[in-house]
Amino acid sequence: MRATGLFGHFARVVALGAALLASGCATLDNAPPANFARDARWAVLPFANATETPLAGQRAASLAAALMPSLGVADVRSYPERLEDDSLLEPGQGASRDKALEWARGQEARYALSGTVHEWRYKVGVDGEPVVGVSVQVIDVADGRVVWSSVGAKSGWSRESLAGVAQKLMRDLISPALRAR
Repeated sequence: MRATGLFGHFARVVALGAALLASGCATLDNAPPANFARDARWAVLPFANATETPLAGQRAASLAAALMPSLGVADVRSYPERLEDDSLLEPGQGASRDKALEWARGQEARYALSGTVHEWRYKVGVDGEPVVGVSVQVIDVADGRVVWSSVGAKSGWSRESLAGVAQKLMRDLISPALRAR
């Protein structure tokens, strides 16, 4: 009987360890929940790209816009790529904040989601794990004031895709703001 009990305990510890390993590593810091109007129109503005990965900001903004309806936002507008300022030195930097906010006001958006991509790559090495780091902000379009923010980083395992890790991180970052409505 004792061997079975010890084996059962060992099996639970191994299962817990495997579950923790399978989840990858993540760090998140969210502002306290805010009460955003449930029926408000949202705009997704360009994300700044502070990485060496071209178009990482556009990828993050695209993921955010695609996730928002699944998190309960019915009316989402995305800043058109044709309006973004191209820059050879800072790929994917996008339009200036003032220009993007003016566009959002023209769309009659109440809130805007924007942010900065800090890391978006595969680590160099034998395993090549995907790593993503992003900060997001919710902006009151009327006055340009940041009313909520979140920052996080996530790494995956060598067989995970960078897009999959980024999607999980973006959901973890923006869902606290959208579910608090």
